[in-house]
Amino acid sequence: MSDHPFAQADADWLSLIGAARGWFNGPHGQLLLEEEQRLLEEELARFFGSYLVHYGPAAEETASAAQIQRSVRLGAPFRGVDIVCEEQAWPLTEHAADVVVLQHGLDFSLSPHGLLREAARSVRPGGHLLILGINPLSAWGVRHLYTQDALRQARCIAPSRVSDWLHLLGFALEKRRFGCYRPPLSSVGWRERLAGLEAWGDAWQLPGGGFYILVARKLVVGLRPLRQSRREPMGKLLPLPVAKVSRRNSEH
Repeated sequence: MSDHPFAQADADWLSLIGAARGWFNGPHGQLLLEEEQRLLEEELARFFGSYLVHYGPAAEETASAAQIQRSVRLGAPFRGVDIVCEEQAWPLTEHAADVVVLQHGLDFSLSPHGLLREAARSVRPGGHLLILGINPLSAWGVRHLYTQDALRQARCIAPSRVSDWLHLLGFALEKRRFGCYRPPLSSVGWRERLAGLEAWGDAWQLPGGGFYILVARKLVVGLRPLRQSRREPMGKLLPLPVAKVSRRNSEH
């Protein structure tokens, strides 16, 4: 894919995305993506509409959504990307997508706030935004502090902080899930021995999973009811005296 449209793009951003793709192609990244794929497909199965937009550095195919007609992948000029764009310049009209998925887009971003605003703008009212990120309060989050690979460049933003950002952008958090409870071990044998941790962690949903997924719905701005004009009190109604008419007088 040609990188001609990125003549003025930030070289640091392209380098960051390239390094992230290399890490996700490695054993640790593949383990994380494998667990994410399962949870993501479970969540996407309940959504419907015309367009799903995916943004993220991983080269893997996006999770399928049977009830959404078309999936479009945005990002840097790498294999698997349908529409090339910068992280803060999506070529979409406002409210164009029914569902937007940011899969580690915030983790590997030069401007997470700007990227999140761009994604939020693209979601239609009533649509959903799904965010997947590396959990800083996990073995994976700890590993990024001392490793020398591309994981060290990940921001690992806490899910509570992302939730606050979503609230400010007019989204309501519907669900928060965690996954990948196996630590990022180098030994394939140990990773297989600890595979049972996934079922245990998924059942209890403890906040120690290697990644989190946030499902947020864009609020629909309704019509504000008109305030009824205040009616000034008119005083207490008192019965008027009625003159008594003498029947005897009326006959004369």
